[in-house]
Amino acid sequence: MAIKTINEIAVASIKTWNGIAAASVKTINGETWTHGGVWSAGGALASARKRLAGCGTQTAGLSFGGQVIGDEQEITEEYDGAAWAAGGILGSGTKYLAGAGTLTAAFECGGSIPTITATTREYNGTSWSAGGNLATARQELACCGDLTAGLSFGGNTGSVSAVTEEYNGTSWAGGGALATARRALGGGGTQIAGLAFGGTTGSDSAVTEEYDGAAWAAGGSLNTARDGLAGAGSQSAGLGFGGHVAAVSAVTEEYDGAVWASGGALATARTDLGGAGTQAAGLSFGGDTGSDSAVTEEYTK
Repeated sequence: MAIKTINEIAVASIKTWNGIAAASVKTINGETWTHGGVWSAGGALASARKRLAGCGTQTAGLSFGGQVIGDEQEITEEYDGAAWAAGGILGSGTKYLAGAGTLTAAFECGGSIPTITATTREYNGTSWSAGGNLATARQELACCGDLTAGLSFGGNTGSVSAVTEEYNGTSWAGGGALATARRALGGGGTQIAGLAFGGTTGSDSAVTEEYDGAAWAAGGSLNTARDGLAGAGSQSAGLGFGGHVAAVSAVTEEYDGAVWASGGALATARTDLGGAGTQAAGLSFGGDTGSDSAVTEEYTK
């Protein structure tokens, strides 16, 4: 890419203007420049579905579970950066579940089969096996971390939940409760540096909370309150995208550990979608556009 100079500042792949990040798009001398990352089309899921979960990276992603029309799914698909291929089935169709980890060492927990479940399963890159059950059965929860140091938080037990649990690869133990109970929230980070954002308390929430391995503390609020969004990245470099406000949303926001800023919008607005990757290399897949979606998009910052 050719180097461009704006007001004597050399700009290449990072497109900023005088350090200002107030808007996600600016037009300078007839050319469009974006702040933050940009979503581009990836390979479509083999099975269009909503209310699914995922983990991994942009070039080694994992999607699992979900719902097609009214039916819970046990589908797993693996992404190589270009296309999705079939993985080992969950063993029972589950929607509104969550998970974290890598393509070859993942866990999923909670959800609805169709009743709310405490089930946890672990993936080794080929097949799923039983893990330790959640202490509190929940759906519409969020997760982060990895297989031997996982974190689950929030969700729906029949009412919105503030429950946090920590996973050691064998069993779940209680962690510090969220300050704001909510469901259908996004998450990212690790067990000792977790990030929870958005969701609904009965109305759409912009609340962000940060976890230190023992307790949650207030972080910077989302600019757009919404539920049904997906998350990726870390506590200091988070990514939240999609969801539902008054309608399905394409909004993407980037977190720097203190405040959220606008990122490039999804090409296809979706809610109840899956997410994986990092702030610099994110992955979104599936979801609900008004119908079940197979869309995959890759975020590059």
